[in-house]
Amino acid sequence: MLQAVLRAIQLPDLRRRILFTLGMLFLFRLIAHIPVPNINPTTLEQLRQALATNQLAQLLNLFAGGALENFSVAAMGVYPYITAQIIMQLLQPLIPALQELQKEGEQGRLRLNRYQLWLTIPLAYLQAYGQTLTLERTINPNNDPTASLFRTPFDLAANFLPTFTVLTTMVAGTMLLIWLGEQINERGIGNGISIIIFGGIVSRLPGLIIQGFQISQAGDFSTILGLIGFVAIALLTIVGIVLIQEGQRRIRVQYARRVRGNKVYGGQSSFIPLKVNSAGMIPLIFAQSIIIFPGIVASWFYRPGAEGIGNAIAGFFYNTFNPTGQGGGIVYMTLLFLLTVGFTYFYTVVIFTQQDLAENLQRNGGFIPGIRPGKKTEEYLMKVLNRITLAGALFLGLIAVLPFITQSITGVQIGLGSTALLIVVGVAVDTMRQLEAQLIMRDYEGFLTR
Repeated sequence: MLQAVLRAIQLPDLRRRILFTLGMLFLFRLIAHIPVPNINPTTLEQLRQALATNQLAQLLNLFAGGALENFSVAAMGVYPYITAQIIMQLLQPLIPALQELQKEGEQGRLRLNRYQLWLTIPLAYLQAYGQTLTLERTINPNNDPTASLFRTPFDLAANFLPTFTVLTTMVAGTMLLIWLGEQINERGIGNGISIIIFGGIVSRLPGLIIQGFQISQAGDFSTILGLIGFVAIALLTIVGIVLIQEGQRRIRVQYARRVRGNKVYGGQSSFIPLKVNSAGMIPLIFAQSIIIFPGIVASWFYRPGAEGIGNAIAGFFYNTFNPTGQGGGIVYMTLLFLLTVGFTYFYTVVIFTQQDLAENLQRNGGFIPGIRPGKKTEEYLMKVLNRITLAGALFLGLIAVLPFITQSITGVQIGLGSTALLIVVGVAVDTMRQLEAQLIMRDYEGFLTR
């Protein structure tokens, strides 16, 4: 890996792409510290305290690279675009027009990407409004103008222009980050949106490391042992993520020999790589977002110590769907594990259906030895995929609940969750693979010019 990085830096073209990517990441971190207009700086500390107790806000702050705690123009990160991308992927099997665009190659991909950008804008406005209103009510439950997150209270009806300005600024910040990701795709090393998320997560690592050292210096010997155990579990988790992300089952494919005139086509063999984890990090995001939502809604109505059946029902949901709630830890972890496993299978089937592997093989004269082309090939591939996905689904489920298990074993709680670790490792591996492909391509070109 280090040799590949050194070789990439020595090549002028790749060095220029790497430096351009680093420049875009620096610009992203600069944007993450520019506050939205009309913000009240005296309430930012209350906002950070509110984020510490709000799981959904912590998840959004993760994707924004810590920009939400500063309430910057990049407070939403690229999460609305990810949501639009997931929605488009789920709609493609249901809408024939989208299926046709998917089969049109590069032109179809560009049109689908344009639809995703159009869908991102209304989703970003909805998320900006809901996210800001939730945080405003959290730090200012009594609607006190002096305790508001903004100098002019956040209210579309009473203060339309200042409120709409804040929403538009947040949407513009998200679209700017998406544009930075597109620039990384075109002029950088690729994988732009993932690189933006990766940069936001990695930028928080120094603070987490300092926090760990402060805990170890202030604690006793058991605290130091806990930190050592935490580091050991983190390293084992990284190794497991790499193995699962790179794991695949290769299905041998034979292509029929065809004679056209004096030329012979086909006759060679290849393979289809079916990944153990085809769904990536999406099931974790799905599961965490869904299981957090009931507790967030219940927190709007729950008042500790108050009486009434409504407050009791809200308290039940708040404690059940909260990992730190009374009696809700085991239930929360169990539901999170089961939802992650279920969404892994669901999203894997969606991706497999969109690829139409069996149809493409039959169209190109390919077949799996011993399996009839067409429907039988599709059933065989689905059967193999279901078997190998079991390992990936169980691993993702374990990754989802690993922070709670690690905290109970080591007693150490650090803000870098399993989802962040999965993103960081996955993006790092994909980026190194792209650099390696660029190096191989340049070596091949150099061989032809000799």
